[in-house]
Amino acid sequence: MESILMIEDLQLAIHDENVRAGWWSDPVTGEELRGDRRFATAGWKMLLIHSEISEACEGLRKDLMDDKLPHRPMVEVELADAIIRILDLAGALNLDVSGAIEEKRKFNASRLDHKIENRNAVGGKKA
Repeated sequence: MESILMIEDLQLAIHDENVRAGWWSDPVTGEELRGDRRFATAGWKMLLIHSEISEACEGLRKDLMDDKLPHRPMVEVELADAIIRILDLAGALNLDVSGAIEEKRKFNASRLDHKIENRNAVGGKKA
């Protein structure tokens, strides 16, 4: 599937860029992070993903334009930042995010609570 290849390629490219920029190595020694330090860094990266989503919410709520890319809405740029961080983390942890996305989309298509008639029913999922 085309979408899988595009996401895989993007994940590899983003993670490679961030490794070259030193985001996955010790800033003093330059050595690759391993063990507990790599795990702690991965946890920190998840918090940064959360902060990007929070910034996107704020941009949407206030209808702001981005400060670094002023021709784009802040929500758009912050969501892009979140995706970049997610794909970097997935690359660092050697995760098959593209495969999981495709499987999850297929699973969601079969879920009764994802059908509009069930969502509109009393007690159905609204969002």
